[in-house]
Order: sequence, then C-alpha cells, then structure tokens
Amino acid sequence: MTGQPGRRARVSFTDSAAKQLENITSEAEIHALDRALVVISVDPDAGDPIPGDTAGPQLLQYADELEGVRVLYFVTALRTVVVVAYIEV
Repeated sequence: MTGQPGRRARVSFTDSAAKQLENITSEAEIHALDRALVVISVDPDAGDPIPGDTAGPQLLQYADELEGVRVLYFVTALRTVVVVAYIEV
C-alpha cells in the first residue's frame, strides 16, 4: 500500500457515475458499493489496470467478488480516486 498508513484517499465521482449513484435504491447495492469504495480509498492501487489508451490517467478496475460489484476508476496525481462507473456483476 502506498501513502500514509491509516490515511484514506479522497473519492470523487464523474457526472455519469454520480447519476448511477442517484439510481441506487437497494440497501444491498449501497452496502456493496460502500465496501468497494472503502477498499480503494484505503489502497488506491488495489485495482487492476484496464488495458487501452495510455494518453490519460490509467483506468483501473476493482472487483469485489463477494459483493458482486466492479468499480472503474482512476487516481489523480494528488491521489484522489475518481470513480467512473459502478457495475454489478
């Protein structure tokens, strides 16, 4: 894990990801997303790189097999986690 122990990264959302969040109504979905966000806020490098364009920030995916969710995100130079999408698997 990088960064300072015990310090979480700030998490923000793109407009499209924020709209996804507005449509979540189930407590189970909220719990699943919250669990994934905690993991990537504690360790922004927890996700696996998604191959593709290298012109912008590296897009990562974190999959929580137990909760059945996947979060697509990137990490800024200031170590802010920017969520791009939330996917139920």
